[in-house]
Amino acid sequence: MANLGSSTIMLTGAGGALATAIAQELDDAGAQMVLVGRGESLERAADRFPATEVLDLDLRDPASVEALRKVKVDTLIHTVGAFAVQDAQKAADDDYRAMFDTNMLTLFHAVQGVLPHMLRQKDGLIMGVSAGQAARLSGPKAALYTASKAALSAYVLSLHDELKGKGVRGMVLYPMGAIDTPSNRDAGLGWDTMIDPRGLAKSVAHALTRPDRAHITEIKVYPDA
Repeated sequence: MANLGSSTIMLTGAGGALATAIAQELDDAGAQMVLVGRGESLERAADRFPATEVLDLDLRDPASVEALRKVKVDTLIHTVGAFAVQDAQKAADDDYRAMFDTNMLTLFHAVQGVLPHMLRQKDGLIMGVSAGQAARLSGPKAALYTASKAALSAYVLSLHDELKGKGVRGMVLYPMGAIDTPSNRDAGLGWDTMIDPRGLAKSVAHALTRPDRAHITEIKVYPDA
């Protein structure tokens, strides 16, 4: 079991399937957690896991940045995201904003919130959750989703290149398939084509405990099938 007892980790999207699995790994490893989410899902996460801070925030809102700057963390794990299937010719401006605001703008605001403290202490890690389509740069019937997740990957890796000399590193997690959630099962996806969120969470915990000279910048996790 990884030991993260000296770490304070901000987990966004708290209450979601992936965030819940990651929170369990972090709790087992002794990490201090700051949970960021919204509504009932955040309440469930706060009831289940101990946290030093619980923040009900809409990370699409620029006002969230100031709220996050009041919290000092070593690591940001950003799991907020949205997915949509649509024909390219039917996509509208609202679809564009929905994908990029949820998948990219939320990360931008989260980073703007936590980065000043990380730079002051000359230590920090920013992890974003991307998607298999972004890793392949191909997502039929999901062009806006793929583009928004590719933007997330490029943003995190660019931060890593810019800030690693100042002690702040970046990491991207690519689930190379749909995550096994009740909604995905309801959509008719077979379990053999989906990834167990617990497997993704264990990959995250492993990556968080690598020494500085063995930093992992990209993790691709595939379903067994």
